[in-house]
Amino acid sequence: MDDLMALLNQKDTTKIARELIGMYLVHETTSGRLGGYIVDCEAYLGPEDLAAHSVGMRQTPRVRAMYQQAGTIYLYTMHTHRIVNIITQPEGTPHGIMIRGLEPMEGIEEMHNNRQTKGPALTNGPGKLVQAMNIGPELYGASIITSPLHLEPQKKRLPRTIMALPRIGIPNKGEWTDKPLRFIAAGNPYVTNIRKSAVQPDHGWL
Repeated sequence: MDDLMALLNQKDTTKIARELIGMYLVHETTSGRLGGYIVDCEAYLGPEDLAAHSVGMRQTPRVRAMYQQAGTIYLYTMHTHRIVNIITQPEGTPHGIMIRGLEPMEGIEEMHNNRQTKGPALTNGPGKLVQAMNIGPELYGASIITSPLHLEPQKKRLPRTIMALPRIGIPNKGEWTDKPLRFIAAGNPYVTNIRKSAVQPDHGWL
């Protein structure tokens, strides 16, 4: 827990996002543990970020979790897909990180059942991994440290290369469209939209 609090209490959300690459995310369910390594995530930088739900300090019932303490789970639905985010700043500062891709390691058969698919398409997108890991709306506002959905830093794996890229699906947001606020484990097949030629045999891990 101390390691996670030290991670989340950093001042720079982009640094936290970079350090989340290779972090182990697990969901303890009635069917068992569903878990894997985070390989793709995006930082959202609050009031100034034109792509953030909290731009301009917007406050609606949907985004109330964004204003809670670091480590709060923020869930929202887009195009019928639920998406999971982790709040990264002290209460009242609405920064967060979207988890976009995950390399599955535990409960893979259950994930197959949840998604009715196999291979990288299982968890290579934010809505896909939420469905695969059976992350439900009851986790909104819960803690990524102490809830059934939590990080296990002792299992963190180190990627050979972390790449910083523009976020996906952020058109017409001026400079925020192109800012390198997405971080990936280069060469991992579970990264969203990775080219087959870029996939490495060791999935990009050291």
